[in-house]
Amino acid sequence: MQKSLVILAFSGLVLCALFAGCTSPTGAGIKPAETTVPSPLPTLPTSVVTVMPTPLPVETLPEEQSVDLVLSKQRPDSSIHLLYNGGKGEVFVQNIMMKVTLSNGQVVQQYMNDGNRKPRRGDELVIEGTRGTDLVQVYLTSAGVTYKVKEESLVLSYL
Repeated sequence: MQKSLVILAFSGLVLCALFAGCTSPTGAGIKPAETTVPSPLPTLPTSVVTVMPTPLPVETLPEEQSVDLVLSKQRPDSSIHLLYNGGKGEVFVQNIMMKVTLSNGQVVQQYMNDGNRKPRRGDELVIEGTRGTDLVQVYLTSAGVTYKVKEESLVLSYL
């Protein structure tokens, strides 16, 4: 009985294959449907656009975390000074970083946190500037959040 069931199932599969056309010969007379190839569009000259990263806006610290930072460019050596005077939120301050893009294209950054302690009142960062216009950005990390608190172009005044 089991043998006849296997023979019946096998013959059913062969019949299904025959009806599906799986055994039909592939003739040379069978051609696929023709497709039209569109002509290429004329190419237009394109201009290359350089995408500049969007600078972060200057942010205001929350009132309870406010501190006093004084930024200046000194004569005669063009040095750039960032003085930390503390303030209401000095207990929250974890780090202060000054990034200077010099007029000659060089980028210099310094951290007020020396890795051993948090910044204290009277701490100062000094970076050697140029006689041209130097862009200074100051970032402050307070209560675990980093804020861009200053961005200024500094130039020596000759008055």
